[in-house]
Amino acid sequence: MRWERLFADLEGSLEAEERRDFAAEVAERAQAERASLELASRLAAMVGQQTTFTTRAGRLVSGTLTEVAQDWVLLASHRNETLVPIAAIAAVHGLEQRAAALTAVERRMRIGTALRALADAGAHARVETDGGRWDGVIEAVGADHLDLDTVGGRVTLTIGSIVAVVADR
Repeated sequence: MRWERLFADLEGSLEAEERRDFAAEVAERAQAERASLELASRLAAMVGQQTTFTTRAGRLVSGTLTEVAQDWVLLASHRNETLVPIAAIAAVHGLEQRAAALTAVERRMRIGTALRALADAGAHARVETDGGRWDGVIEAVGADHLDLDTVGGRVTLTIGSIVAVVADR
């Protein structure tokens, strides 16, 4: 009888230790997965939903999240569409915990790609940067800058300074 009790106690202790080890491993894997999660993936899970950002310039930008790429998002409202570099987002209001994987194309589409599409369309745009706001038509997009044709003449803006690009629908 004592042997049976001893083995039962030993078996119970080993099972409890296995459960603790398993719970610790699950927690560690969950933490590692969360640490590798990018904001773009969480935003991709919200496509089609109303979203509000605060940009690093302190401006609130709201609209329906229509596109998400590796380093930019597109919000649409009834009047315009706003392209926001992810690096310019200071806060996302009401961001959900879930995430969605970006496609291979979305991972490759950089902000220059979106800006070139605006330039090709000849759309009027308001470009907001860390240094000010300019209205005009994007003429050309380089690797790290764009040329904007404004009423006052051509202005060259660095892409890294862009907070938002607003184009009329």
